[in-house]
Parts: sequence; C-alpha cells; structure tokens
Amino acid sequence: MTDMAGDAGTGAKGPDELRRQIQRTRKELGITVEELAGKADVKGRARARAADLRDRAGAMTVQLRSSAAQAGHHAQDKATRARHLVQDRASRAGHTVQGRASRAGHSVQGRAGWAGHTVQERATRAGHAVEYHAPRPVRTVVQAGLRHPRPVLLAGAAAVGAMLVVQAVRRRGGRR
Repeated sequence: MTDMAGDAGTGAKGPDELRRQIQRTRKELGITVEELAGKADVKGRARARAADLRDRAGAMTVQLRSSAAQAGHHAQDKATRARHLVQDRASRAGHTVQGRASRAGHSVQGRAGWAGHTVQERATRAGHAVEYHAPRPVRTVVQAGLRHPRPVLLAGAAAVGAMLVVQAVRRRGGRR
C-alpha cells in the first residue's frame, strides 16, 4: 500500500504514528486558530491597550507626584540653608546690611510671586494642551491634576523661590 505522504518523505510508518501526526497537526491548527482569533478580537485588544494606557498614566502620575514632592523638599532645604546664610551675614554686618536684606527680600518675594503666576499660567496652558490632544486615559489624569493643582503649584513656587534666593545670595557675594 502506498500513501501520498510517503512520497513527500513525511509518511507514517503505521496507523499509530499516523494518528499521532493527525493529533499534532490538530494541535498546531488549534494554536494557529487561537492566534488568529486573538488578532481578530479588536475589542479585546482595544481593552488591553486602554488598560495598559491607564496603568502607564497611573504610574506616570505617581512618578510626577513623587518628583514634585522631591523637588519641593529639595527646594525647601536649599531655601532654608540660604535663609540661614543671609541671616548670619545680616546680623554680623549690622543695621545697614539688615535694611538691604529686607529690600532684597521684598524684591525676591515680588519676583517669586511673578514667577509663580508665570509658572501657573504655563502649566495651565500645557495642561490644556495635554487635555485636548492626549489619549483619554492620560486626559483623565491631567484633569485630576487640574482639579487639584495646589500640590503641583506649591512645589513649583518653592523651587522658583529657592532659585531666586540662591541667585540673590550669589549676586550679593560677588559685589564685595
């Protein structure tokens, strides 16, 4: 008895081997059909992509909050060190230096307020841009940040304030 599979070089040597080949082929076809079904499941893939985007947005939110908190603490530490340095120099130099430091403090405070408003305006514009052009899961996170902007604004204002104080201290040190 000649079988057609034998002509191709893959023929079975008996009925048991033929059954095994048929079972193997069925398994391979089943796997292929499952893969094709998975690729054809657009709704399921969209759900998986949306879940992935939600996870990424959540992770990004956590990372941004952590970075903002770190920046706030860092800026607060720098501002505290700079303030102590200015206080020590002012007490040694006397009343004149104390008056100048007071005027510089008001100037820094005004600049910090202006910078805070500028940062807030830019952040709002950037938030709106992201809100209208980002995927829906990202927009949801951005909208939550817009509803509760205080922590983000406080961290930004602290960073700007610290930067201005350090800059003022450096300028004052260079004039002597």
